[in-house]
Amino acid sequence: MNARLRLGMLTPSSNTVLEPVSTAMVAELPSVSVHFGRFRVTEIALSEQALKQFDDTEILRAAELLADAKVDVIAWNGTSASWLGFDRDERLCQRITAATGIAACTSVLAFREIFERTGVKRIGLVTPYTDDVQAKIVTNWKSAEIICSAERHTGLRDNFSFAEVSEHTISEMIRSVEREGCEAVAIVCTNMRGAPLAQALEAKLGIPIYDSIATAVWKSLLLTGADPRQINGWGSLFQDARLSVQT
Repeated sequence: MNARLRLGMLTPSSNTVLEPVSTAMVAELPSVSVHFGRFRVTEIALSEQALKQFDDTEILRAAELLADAKVDVIAWNGTSASWLGFDRDERLCQRITAATGIAACTSVLAFREIFERTGVKRIGLVTPYTDDVQAKIVTNWKSAEIICSAERHTGLRDNFSFAEVSEHTISEMIRSVEREGCEAVAIVCTNMRGAPLAQALEAKLGIPIYDSIATAVWKSLLLTGADPRQINGWGSLFQDARLSVQT
């Protein structure tokens, strides 16, 4: 890889995990850099106030500012479409590209694509969310024939607090869903420290572990024409040949 690649990420304002983790993932790729634009998100809930945070208007404003950095792709590095519906992210990507002329993707649409490519149907769902949000995710993913055969969540709603969930707790949640039976684990939240755990736990548990931050980086690389297999140490997502080329 010789040409400079700039990956643009749209980021919830109270998120403290995805920026350092995304940057660390591409740290050994000297031609790749990650750039961030924020818009206000402080809580994850099903209240009218919380849902308004994901209005396309604010997200598009952030995307247009990010486009000023001449990024090669713009990713919504957030998981709201998990409970709002995949169509929300499909429409958002279309609107971002129409407004900026830049290819767009999202963490949640990347999850769906990964499961389609690998044939995974039964997942272990790990999140920090409340009961009602978790239930909406399970229902929405089922509509895409993705079955949450096991799940764990911590019951939090303050977005900043998600970053305070310890790696030990996340590891135990992953181990719990694996014991109940699943083909892969999905860590659905871009403000949890799950991505750094993936490779070691995959080796111990024998199933793939897909993290929301990682899926956004993976799909962003594909859209720029870069091979994700250049990234080492962050789990099978980046090494699986089935996931190494854009379709």
